Amino acid sequence: MAMLAAPAMAQSGVIPTVVAQARVVGSVYELDGVIQAVKQSTLSAQASGRIAVLLVKAGDRVRAGQLLATIDDREAMVGVQKSQAQINQAQAELRNAQAHLERTRDLQSKGFVSKAALETADALYQGGLAVRDQATAAAKQSSISQGFTRVSAPYDGWVLQTHAQAGDLAVPGAPLVTVYAPQPLRAVVQVPGSRTQVVRTAAQTTVQVNDAEGVSQWIAPVARSAVPSADPVAQTTEWRLELPAKESVALVPGQQVRVRFSQAQAVKAPKLLLPPTAILRRGELTAVYLASAGGFALRAVRLGAQQGADGVEVLAGVAAGDVVALDPIRAGMAPAMSLKSTK
Repeated sequence: MAMLAAPAMAQSGVIPTVVAQARVVGSVYELDGVIQAVKQSTLSAQASGRIAVLLVKAGDRVRAGQLLATIDDREAMVGVQKSQAQINQAQAELRNAQAHLERTRDLQSKGFVSKAALETADALYQGGLAVRDQATAAAKQSSISQGFTRVSAPYDGWVLQTHAQAGDLAVPGAPLVTVYAPQPLRAVVQVPGSRTQVVRTAAQTTVQVNDAEGVSQWIAPVARSAVPSADPVAQTTEWRLELPAKESVALVPGQQVRVRFSQAQAVKAPKLLLPPTAILRRGELTAVYLASAGGFALRAVRLGAQQGADGVEVLAGVAAGDVVALDPIRAGMAPAMSLKSTK
């Protein structure tokens, strides 16, 4: 059997205690994780030039298609105008070639010019068509290049970070703004290689989050997956836990959460647990106050993993049957106060 802490009722002037008893609980493995946005984009410059205007800052809400920044487009505008002039020239030359072809065709039908002259006129006309099409394509390319001087939001969301300021030189590929969609979110944990099998075979996975009122709760992800590669330095594997929208509405990217992997009943093991309120932490010291006839005595303990509502696992320092103070502060200040416990 395992050990369980049975709480006593608190009374005025009485320090409440618990008695360690036997209990079986599930084996769990916990890790710290971080919240990530599933949809997060770092928008980069696609054209060279000075940043003329940066219209957003970190924390701003944005809509899909909203203009975020503009790059000086004077050079691009010159390119557009040059391309338009080339189109006009090509169209004028094409009109001349077409008129020449029609005249030559008429003269050839009357026998005044040879067939070779007609073929030459037709070749000039076809060349004019090609020049016009080339100028039109160049104009489209110039228009696209001018569009690269405008950076817009790809979807509704929030600005996470800006990487440049107005007046900075933008070059293709240089990040300008990072945006993210508030939903969906996921919790990401880095699992050591020695624990990969424990996580992979976990019967239940839960994430500790705070709701909109700030109340802590454990929620189950809607899906989980592992990145099929390991960090060569840390020797960890990234696990991604997709969170339900309703329960994760109060979360933001970068927020730290606690992730718990619980084993199946077949691998559950006995554990000695104490309520978190019974644990005293002072610097590097982790201890509890054990009750005796003469009062309370401080006892150093070694803790294991948090077992959720069941309490904190105690690996050493407390044995079954020990009476432990639930309020270590009061127990330390008034060791001779009366105590009350139930077994």
